[in-house]
Amino acid sequence: MKLAELYNAGRICVFLLLLVVMTLSTHAGETPDISGQLLTENPDRPPAPDFEIPDIDGKLRRLSDYRGKVVVLNFWATWCPPCRDEMPAMQHAWEQVRNENIVILAVNIGETADEIFTFTGDYDVDFPLLMDQDSAVVQQWPIQGLPTTYVIDPEGRLVYRAIGGRAWDAPEILDKLRALVKGGRAK
Repeated sequence: MKLAELYNAGRICVFLLLLVVMTLSTHAGETPDISGQLLTENPDRPPAPDFEIPDIDGKLRRLSDYRGKVVVLNFWATWCPPCRDEMPAMQHAWEQVRNENIVILAVNIGETADEIFTFTGDYDVDFPLLMDQDSAVVQQWPIQGLPTTYVIDPEGRLVYRAIGGRAWDAPEILDKLRALVKGGRAK
């Protein structure tokens, strides 16, 4: 290969590398579009396994204490990118439904209160963050990956499941939650 051809090949490689870097940096800060993903219905509606674990302030929380309310129960971790991506939408949903007999509980898997507290410095979350530090709770639930979220009806039955991130503030999802409060299902 002649020197001129080698020089041109090197310039092309540098150009392609710069193009890849620019493309990646353009999309690095974007939140993936998770708005089109809805919930999978559980036609059997089995009872939700009860548990009692502390929140990040040390207060013990029992799932059965929320009987009579619709519960969005999210299993997550701070190191999980899709978990992090859905937290702002979950907080926005909480702001919309907190006075409608709907509660959001996020169960962190295997991390300390300090790790979760550090996370809340980057993500303004004010719904209850629970700690399953020894993973005893998550072992009672059919979790296939993080995040996994269950929607529990006021009678304590598993109605919907979501594996992966969701836009919890999407009108379609909020309609399903509100329909459960009224004792029905969203169309």
